[in-house]
Amino acid sequence: MPIPPIAQPAWQNRRMHIYLVGGAVRDKLLQRPVTDRDHVVVGATPEDLLALGYKPVGKDFPVFLHPQTGEEYALARTERKTGRGYHGFVFQADATVTLEADLARRDLTINAIAEDEHGTLTDPYHGVRDIAARVLQHVSPAFVEDPVRVLRVARFAARFAPLGFSVAGETMALMRQMVRDGEVDHLVPERVWAETRKALGEPQPSAFLRVLRECGALAVLFPEIDALYGVPQRAEFHPEIDTGVHLEMVLDMAARIAPGDDVVGFCALVHDLGKALTPVREWPRHIGHEQRGVVPLRTLAARLKVPTEHATLAEQVCREHLNAHRAFELKPATVLQLLGSLDALRRPARLEIFLAACEADKRGRLGHEHDAYPQAAYLRDAREAAAAVDAGRFVEQGLSGPAIGMAMERARIDAIAALKSP
Repeated sequence: MPIPPIAQPAWQNRRMHIYLVGGAVRDKLLQRPVTDRDHVVVGATPEDLLALGYKPVGKDFPVFLHPQTGEEYALARTERKTGRGYHGFVFQADATVTLEADLARRDLTINAIAEDEHGTLTDPYHGVRDIAARVLQHVSPAFVEDPVRVLRVARFAARFAPLGFSVAGETMALMRQMVRDGEVDHLVPERVWAETRKALGEPQPSAFLRVLRECGALAVLFPEIDALYGVPQRAEFHPEIDTGVHLEMVLDMAARIAPGDDVVGFCALVHDLGKALTPVREWPRHIGHEQRGVVPLRTLAARLKVPTEHATLAEQVCREHLNAHRAFELKPATVLQLLGSLDALRRPARLEIFLAACEADKRGRLGHEHDAYPQAAYLRDAREAAAAVDAGRFVEQGLSGPAIGMAMERARIDAIAALKSP
């Protein structure tokens, strides 16, 4: 798709150049859908773009919106490290910054490719080669200056692992160095959650955990999750045995069942945290892990400032996933209680999120990936049966106040009991 032309004075035509950059170029080369188009402008000043009708939106450095398309155009810039964390940078953006200098500040070579209006690529850091080799490779040693890049590499691994991508050994070594140097300790919760949320919506979220664990960042940023690795489970129920491996399988199954749904992904991520707290003498059994998991879940959610709806539903999955698995064994009153804890009669979408996460847990086991999960259909039918009970008939019978509520509860229990379970 060509860059929309806009009228420019002759003196600007001679020195200002616009390039499509980053993910748009990368995804075109991978023959993936291009969803975001970002551009870099070389040889221009903010005043030049303002004169052409671009709208400024950048706070830290000059970024503008195209007057017709609304796409982002950023002035070419360089950056210099001045302090800890990802805030510790000084940017230079002016007409003297070259395209190559702008591309040099990017994280991965596959994101450091530019395309001009004629489709000609500028690839000074061999991103095209690394796309062909399916490798996530850092652009320069300056990679170590921004700790967010550790999370970004892990997130890109979650996105591109199904295509055969892996992290280059040299890049992994730099990430380990960043962890050892304490750079990731300075990541603010909002950035950790933002990258994690995106990773949970990718096709293979397990790669996010594996990359973070390999470089040591998982223990720093997600100690509650890191603690699951090496904890055994009963082989007759979990042939994969290791709880961390099970978690990876559940995450990937959640991505298959509910593609792109980061709420389901977060529920899957934290559903078994209690198993890390099981006393070693009780291994490989984990009786009560669903209740023990609530405290570490709340700790993690509070630390990362996870949205309330994510945290609330995740806690329900943590507490109730075993009840979902044995739904056919539950008394009708218990089924109604489960639906009530989810507020499912008023908000059926919550039940769908809960069921997707529970199904992912049940099927996220070695050799059980293709198992059916009839419990989901049963609980949906139970919700429909309970929701169909109307207060009107009890009013017609002369009931009022609390008596109506009690009668409706009894009727809902009877309606669930009348269902024929498989």
